[in-house]
Formats: sequence, structure tokens, C-alpha cells
Amino acid sequence: MTKEDLIEAIVGRINCSKKDAGEALDAILDSITKSLSRGEDVTVTGFGTFSAKKRAARMGVNPKTGEKIQIPAMTVPKFKAGKGLKEAVR
Repeated sequence: MTKEDLIEAIVGRINCSKKDAGEALDAILDSITKSLSRGEDVTVTGFGTFSAKKRAARMGVNPKTGEKIQIPAMTVPKFKAGKGLKEAVR
């Protein structure tokens, strides 16, 4: 499912314009992104929790050349599925 498919699903579910559905989806995604960039968790009850996790620096290997490279420390997004989502998928 793509972003466009999600917008179509919103339009079909709540009977709004495609533009309004797109703006609503953009606002939700933007809010989640900004919260994660500030280090805050975003919990959607029954769906899951988005969080930002710090990943330590480590050594890696370039698969093309076999050369060892240093991978820097970074913060990455993480998602943990909630009970409702897990049950719906099963």
C-alpha cells in the first residue's frame, strides 16, 4: 500500500475530498516525524509505538570490496506493534 492508496482509503472511509485526506495524512506523518526528532515517543493505542533509538558506532564491511569501514553512531526510528495490530495481522 502506498501513500496514495492510504489517501484513497481515507476518502472512502470518511467521505472527504482527496485534498483534505492528503493534508490530514501529511499532518499526521509530520507530527510523528517532529516528535521523534525531539526524542519523544508517539503511542497510538491499539496500533503501536514509534520511538527513536540511538545506535552505537560500529565496524562494518563494504560488501563490494571487503574493506572494513567505520559506521558512525546515529539515531534511527523504531516501531513496536501494539496488541490490537498484532491480533489483526494474525
